[in-house]
Amino acid sequence: MGFLKIFLILIFCSFLWPSIQTDLETYIVHVESPESLTSTQSSLMDLESYYLSFLPKTTAMSSSGNEKPARMIYSYHNVMKGFAARLTASQVKEMETKQGFVSARKQRILSLQTTHTSSFLGLQQNMGLWKDSNYGKGVIIGVIDSGISPDHPSFSDVGMPPPPAKWKGVCESNFTNKCNNKLIGARSYQLANGSPIDDNGHGTHTAGTAAGAFVNGANVYGNANGTAVGVAPLAHIAIYKVCSTSGGCSDSDILAAIDASIDDGVDILSISLGGSPKPFYDDSIALGAYSATERGIFVSCAAGNSGPSFATVGNAAPWILTVGASTLDRKIKATVKLGNREEFEGESSYSPKFSNSTFFTLFDAGENTTDVFETPYCIPGSLTDPAIRGKIVLCLAGGGITNVEKGQAVKDAGGVGMIIINPSRYGVTKSADAHVLPAMDVSAADGLKILAYMNSTSNPVATITFQGTIIGDKNAPIVAAFSARGPSQASSGILKPDIIGPGVNILAAWPTSVDENKETKSTFNMISGTSMSCPHLSGVAALLKSAHPDWSSTAIKSAMMTTADTLNLANSPILDERLRRANVYAIGAGHVNPSRANDPGLIYDTPFEDYVPYFCGLNYTNQQVGNLLQRKVNCSELKSIPEGQLNYPSFSIGLESIPQTYTRTVTNVGDAISSYKVEIASPKGVVVEVEPSELSFSQLNQKLTYQVTFSKTTNSSDVEIVEGFLKWTSNRHSVRSPIAVVLL
Repeated sequence: MGFLKIFLILIFCSFLWPSIQTDLETYIVHVESPESLTSTQSSLMDLESYYLSFLPKTTAMSSSGNEKPARMIYSYHNVMKGFAARLTASQVKEMETKQGFVSARKQRILSLQTTHTSSFLGLQQNMGLWKDSNYGKGVIIGVIDSGISPDHPSFSDVGMPPPPAKWKGVCESNFTNKCNNKLIGARSYQLANGSPIDDNGHGTHTAGTAAGAFVNGANVYGNANGTAVGVAPLAHIAIYKVCSTSGGCSDSDILAAIDASIDDGVDILSISLGGSPKPFYDDSIALGAYSATERGIFVSCAAGNSGPSFATVGNAAPWILTVGASTLDRKIKATVKLGNREEFEGESSYSPKFSNSTFFTLFDAGENTTDVFETPYCIPGSLTDPAIRGKIVLCLAGGGITNVEKGQAVKDAGGVGMIIINPSRYGVTKSADAHVLPAMDVSAADGLKILAYMNSTSNPVATITFQGTIIGDKNAPIVAAFSARGPSQASSGILKPDIIGPGVNILAAWPTSVDENKETKSTFNMISGTSMSCPHLSGVAALLKSAHPDWSSTAIKSAMMTTADTLNLANSPILDERLRRANVYAIGAGHVNPSRANDPGLIYDTPFEDYVPYFCGLNYTNQQVGNLLQRKVNCSELKSIPEGQLNYPSFSIGLESIPQTYTRTVTNVGDAISSYKVEIASPKGVVVEVEPSELSFSQLNQKLTYQVTFSKTTNSSDVEIVEGFLKWTSNRHSVRSPIAVVLL
């Protein structure tokens, strides 16, 4: 936890879905690595036999009187030493006595966390990064999500080459005829009910965002009309379905999917799932991603949707690219006009068949109700007042259901329109949802003004009009309110999130048309979340992998982070949802700039062997470190390092009166003969000194090391968060590292 404990006491929201308690439950079991076994294919049967030896031979009696035999579900051989099994509590207790047993815990259920996007990211046909990378050709992106709709035009393989020879994955037997040269693999796991078909939409959307083909005429209700395309349109897709609409995403399934993806031969893993922050040794995504990264796979994960609260960021392991969400320069504008002529702007993807400026009476769902937990939020079944019929209903955002579901509840109750009032913490973040009736959302401040108007007159009326797609918001990108913020609870000395990317009102593939008016057959939808920003960065990683096949996963991450934008389209610092300057815990290194990432000049390559002393420096026990490494470790025999010493492209430290010094090593991937001078923007109350102040390279791939010393200059005893940056500049490149300091 590091310095985070000293100044932070918060109650954190959990991402976890409620678990169903039964006699027989799924446990993830860690065991010691048997010394006699090797990692060769011939030993896999021996490994499975070893795992089976831990299962109790006896059956357990359930409360219903039935015998319950222990049953193995997954045998893991890449992501960890252990397995998942269906067990009773008594069987787990029996297993604990066996030699080699380490731990067993119940599986957790995690939650699921673009026409204009490619243009906004600076990707253009036949030039720049798309041309240099050949649109991601030959790269395989594994998407661990809710499945896929294989017949969607985004997954057409027209113009796609066959998968590379290294591909060892499969399309499951009932899905074989659905695969092609675009969709080259499809697997489904226990909780996902046996078929890779997407019954949610989330997986189809994320896969299309990362690597969807060019599709003309993509739109939602005619809005955002244009050619939809994924970030890496010639990359291959392999889908691993671990989530269901009703059951969430079990981490035993997630581990099994990552385990298989390593053997299958994916290059990139895109994981738009998350849970509440946990130590890395107890975090299934971190465990699986560690093994994947060790084998050269780039792992991109959603930062989580618990923002703007402080220290909510998830998927924060340093070997993962942790992605926050921001807006595009596009709005899908709607306007509510009141009877007193006041107007308020919101967003909505709804578009009526015919323009209608008729005024209707307003109805506040939360007024005169005793059910404050359901009715104000327009929960289905709660709107029983017959007075709703023929009126525009005001609903509060939230309540555990989507805005579209609120609209359906209003429509079912006879309402003719809906205005959703966002909570104040959302700021200017708004959702352009594909509503089932004329509807829009407004900010909390505007919502209060609408309610004040309603209280000022006996006949409050309004009309909602839809202006459609508006391009040109100079404040873009703005950090989304929901985008989770740092610092990381799991490792406060690593700055998270790493980077932000488009994640608000993203248009991408969807299983069905959402057009309630049936005016268009376009099967696309517009949704928001760090789930949407993550596959954008997965796609960028695929482009960079294709353009630079010799780059490691940490080199790709470094290239994206050190070249990220910190200014918006108006050339001012990136803003947050309050329209204030976004801090480093909101944006990390900044907003991804794919074209600049293709030529970063210098990279920070994190040697994988450095993670062992890093884990020991986190004060993990030998067993906890062993869980990550899948071998025995004795930290007392190793020299540990502080978190800030990891060769990371950013700095995050807690600083007291004693100065702290760290080293960084950069690798030259720019011009063979080049010289870089350091520029320092010291955080307030801190002196940052760099030695040497100039780095001179004489060849490509040459490595040079520099030293950074942080000294506190203020005597204040108050805890304060300050930030700055360190930048190496040559005549052609600028390599920037953000600095976050907590003054203690």
